[in-house]
Amino acid sequence: MTNTLPRQRIDFSPIVDRPPLRLPEGVRLVVWPIVNLEVWEIERPMARQVLPAPTGQTLTPDIPNWAWHEYGMRVGFWRLKAALDRMDIRPTLSINAGVCDSYPPVAAAARDAGWEFMGHSFVQMPTHKLDDQEATIVKSLDTCERFTGKRPIGWLGPGLTQTYETPDLLTRHGVRYCGDFVFDDEPTVMRTDNGELVTLPYTVELNDIPMMLVQHHEGEHFARRVMDQFDRLYQEGAERAKFISVAVHPYISGVPHRIRYFEEIFERMAAHEGVVFWTGEQIYEWFMTTRQAPTAG
Repeated sequence: MTNTLPRQRIDFSPIVDRPPLRLPEGVRLVVWPIVNLEVWEIERPMARQVLPAPTGQTLTPDIPNWAWHEYGMRVGFWRLKAALDRMDIRPTLSINAGVCDSYPPVAAAARDAGWEFMGHSFVQMPTHKLDDQEATIVKSLDTCERFTGKRPIGWLGPGLTQTYETPDLLTRHGVRYCGDFVFDDEPTVMRTDNGELVTLPYTVELNDIPMMLVQHHEGEHFARRVMDQFDRLYQEGAERAKFISVAVHPYISGVPHRIRYFEEIFERMAAHEGVVFWTGEQIYEWFMTTRQAPTAG
């Protein structure tokens, strides 16, 4: 068990100094769609608020904000899934493993559609607040494995939270990639006590929580920002491998006044030649094959 700082685990590497990674023939840009499913326990303060409490004091039970999230599981998820099914896109599911117990029809629909399950702790609370982080990681991975028949190889902390020891705990229990380190356009490698942990380019900017809830943008801004990023990365993808991740939550992007923008961005991206939609596991497997391949010379 260590308290190793991230800079001691990851070599600083300017992207201009690296040999370009190459995607498979005919692929110019990889889109990584992520749907986040969470369990908000009404016995505790809610993970987020759409309606501030009277006089600004957080009270429990927080019925309006609990119900706001619950709408996403009862209704919003199914809108997102219908859109993805129609476009034949299989996203990565960043899932609190407790969803398998609390919302089994939702988890089963994702499983049966072939979505990748990525560990996201057991319920939605900061990693720093867990009584036993390692036990929670194991419980989360075990629960997903029992439900799907496959153990997750990816991890995303709730709110991207980690402690200094998290990378060592993740690799100890079979996690191979992580989305919490959003510092690069490409996959990178992190050292842990149990071997390498690959960081994938997840997103905090093309994510409906900061955009819609923190920055309070209108729904159409979501589409504009995603496509502005897409256009530049598609251009740069002519020279080296590029990835764009888009992260959404059913209680935010699955509501009637925002779903059109979710549908729009994926339809527009899919219309471009050389664009593919991969799960985190597919990106990880490509990266591991690519970095191990002999270079021509």
